[in-house]
Order: sequence, then C-alpha cells, then structure tokens
Amino acid sequence: MSRSQTAFAADYGVEEDAMRAYCAEGEARALALGNRGPIRFTASGELDPEICEAYSRCGFYVFTGVLRPEELADIEADFLDIQARLPVRRGAQVDARGRTALGVGHKGLNLMWARPLSDPVGGTKAARGRYPVKMFEPAAAQDAPDEVVYLLLGSLQFSEACLRVHGHPQLLAVAAAINGPDFVPFNEALWMKGPGLGASVAWHQDGWTHWDSPELDEGSHGFNFMAQLYGCSPANGLWVVPGSHRKGKADIAALVAAAGTERLPEATPLVCAPGDVAITNRQAVHGSFANTSRDWRVTVNFGFHRRRSVLGVAGGGVHNAPAIYDASRIAARARVIGWAVDARRQRFPDETPFAYAPHAGGACPWDDAARDAIKDYNLLDLGI
Repeated sequence: MSRSQTAFAADYGVEEDAMRAYCAEGEARALALGNRGPIRFTASGELDPEICEAYSRCGFYVFTGVLRPEELADIEADFLDIQARLPVRRGAQVDARGRTALGVGHKGLNLMWARPLSDPVGGTKAARGRYPVKMFEPAAAQDAPDEVVYLLLGSLQFSEACLRVHGHPQLLAVAAAINGPDFVPFNEALWMKGPGLGASVAWHQDGWTHWDSPELDEGSHGFNFMAQLYGCSPANGLWVVPGSHRKGKADIAALVAAAGTERLPEATPLVCAPGDVAITNRQAVHGSFANTSRDWRVTVNFGFHRRRSVLGVAGGGVHNAPAIYDASRIAARARVIGWAVDARRQRFPDETPFAYAPHAGGACPWDDAARDAIKDYNLLDLGI
C-alpha cells in the first residue's frame, strides 16, 4: 500500500475523496521528480552535481537513509520525554505528572498551540502576513483535546538527540556546499503533528528581507533541513511547489484563487522513510495540510543561511525581537554548531566530525557549561 492510501483518522467530509486523489497524484509527481537519493560527494569533496541540479530545479531534495537506527532511537526517546513534559494546557506551569512543565522559566518562545486539525495562522496577519489563505479545517474527533502543541521552538535546548542531528557531518557538509564554508544557523524546531490532531500550516514563503534586493537569487533566504523520525506521507507531510523558489515573491492568494482550492495542482509532497532528511529552500511556496492520517509526523527542523545574507541585516520581528545582525551576534548564535559537532562526536566517536570553518581558531565543547549556556539560545535566531 502506498503512503498516500493511508486511511484518514478524521472526518474530511465531502472533501475526503478529492483529498485522497490529490495525495495519490502528488505522490506520483514526487517520485518522478528525480530529486531523491543518498547524500553523495565527488572524489574532490564537492556535493554531487546531480544533487545540486535537482535541488536548484525543484527547490527541495530528499536525502535518503541519513540517520541510522540508533540515532532514530535517541530522537524517539527525547520526543517521548518532551511529550510527557508538555504543560497540561496552554499557560499551565506543570505537566500531567505535576512536574514543572517544559518551557517554564524560559524567555524565548517555545510552544506553539492550536486546536486539533485547525489552521492557526492562515488568513491572519501572523508573521508579517505571509499566510494569506486559510486552509481547510477537517472535523476532529469529539473526544479530541481543546488544544495541542504542534511545534517546539528552540528545540536544541530540550533534546540532545536533536542537537546531535544538527551536528551531522554530511548535512553540515551539504550546508557548506550550498551556503559557503562560513554558513550560519537560522533557527531550530521540532514539528509534532499527531494523528488526527496535527494542525495545518498555510501556504507561504519563509523569507521576507531580501525580496526587493537587486542581488536576490534562489539562495537569498537560506534553507531548512527536515529530518524525519517516523517518515512522512502526503497526508501528514510538507508540500512544496517545485521551482517556486526561483520566481520571487509569489501571490499565493492568486494561486489559490486560480486553482479554486487550497490543493494547489502543482504542489508536490515530501515522501520520506524514517531517517530520511529533506532540504527545502525557504523561498519555495510550501505548506502542509491538517494531519488527518493515522500516523505521527515528527520532524527535526533546522536551517542555515549564507553569512552575507545575514551580516548587517535588520532582522527579527518574526522569530525574535528586531535587531541588526552584527558579527558578534552571528558568532554567538553559531556556537550552537560547535556544540552540536562536539555532542555528536561524544555520541558517535566512529564518525569524522565536521570542521566548521569559523571555529578553526577554537573549539566549542559540549559540556555542563554549554548545557547552561544553551538556555534561551533561540533569542538569538537569525531570521531573514
């Protein structure tokens, strides 16, 4: 049975047959694009030109089999611990066991809540109004909770397993190949879209800073890696409009109006197995539907920028307070890369750690001092 034939766990109403067909057609498009396979480098250490071409053409690529079974087990253990430590409701100080809940005492934004199967941002002014169209909201089960957490921001401070994924040597080598050896971090999150509960994310493009720049190109706003714990299907995963990252700022409302539905006809889903890691250009039009499937989608999300796209830029206002991203702020935020590399070295000593060029003059050890220092690190996110 293909992933798109997974039975829905929620009531999609009269839209169900159309959504099922859309998922099947989308999966067929995804598997025909030629943008999936293992990470490959040339003999001289360059990212394989076929990968570069497919990523540039499509705006996303699925790297298969990146995370090994023991790493997936580590991520799952942390994910289950995070789920157990969530507040019993929005604003609560304790979890279901009466312990201090995850995120309590932190200054940075960590937990994003939504009604089950809702679209919490579509058609609103959230994030500079980049979600202009509201997605269809299926009916949740009668016994569903009032709200669920669907996104954990600043995730590296709550999960060493996620931190170690951030330090994966092959993924960081891909980042260096695409954004240059002095690439810088953007932000990190853990998407937790429960079966029959997970909220949708309305169609959008991530960037906002450089759209009117004469130097705008397809890489101006960076990219995100998305590591899949359980895999993802058309019914619960991200959808991308191939090639849209090369066309500048899209009129998403017009695209939906022309289609007569939020099921954009050219969009293509990420179809991933456990341990696959997708890379998606932040300028691509992308979004996801409410998770009406019977499967969890848990995604370790982390992004990177070119240094020149960030240095001296007035950022913030979406991910954190407005600020000018000077060299000292970038260096402070990039400590996470060093911590991640060292944390991974300690867990997987058989690997050759990635050598991050800006840290050539000194290491960033992952130790007790670093565990204290990482608290609220996401206040320094480099959002453009």
